[in-house]
Amino acid sequence: MQPADLTFSRRTFFPTLIFQLDLPEPQSLNARLLDAVHAEKDRDLAGIERSNITALGGWHSHTDLHKSPAFADLTGLILSAAAQIGRDQGYSDKYRIKIGTMWSIINPPGSANRAHVHPGCLLSGVYYIQAPANAGSIEFTDPRTAHVMNQPKFQPDAKRARDHLTKVRFEPVPGRMIIFPSWLYHAVDTNTATEPGERAHRVIVSFNLNQVKA
Repeated sequence: MQPADLTFSRRTFFPTLIFQLDLPEPQSLNARLLDAVHAEKDRDLAGIERSNITALGGWHSHTDLHKSPAFADLTGLILSAAAQIGRDQGYSDKYRIKIGTMWSIINPPGSANRAHVHPGCLLSGVYYIQAPANAGSIEFTDPRTAHVMNQPKFQPDAKRARDHLTKVRFEPVPGRMIIFPSWLYHAVDTNTATEPGERAHRVIVSFNLNQVKA
């Protein structure tokens, strides 16, 4: 038997799942959310410091926006998306997915968010309210350290298969929601948008999800 005659069965294990939802017409919702975020900032100009450490800039709200009526529409959307993920993945129907924390971040030009994870959570996510061109993509890093350290040599000038990527970026688009495992390292590129004034700001709402008994 020649090697060319061998048949391999390819199987995939230990996948890292990232879910993406794009609202078809988010303009009305985003306009209301933008007003709500600015109102939160007016009440707390200092904000709090998380992955937007002082050196990287940006404003970070408190973390209980899911309790505010001003964010109720988004909260409902997040819970609907999370429930759909649970059904798709076969999560136990004896548990429901609940928002544990939810916050907003405003990144003006020049600001970014360092790589981090969200301990103690099942899933985390981001919803883009305002994202002009070059506002800063979210970047996910391969969690398999050995894979990052010891890569095979690939054909030069050939597009690498998705299975062998060590970093993946998602473009911020208004109305887009991304949900991912909370243990997955992620960062946000520097905002280099050139829109005038506050239109250059990248405005998002992020959240953490967990399962609780129904």
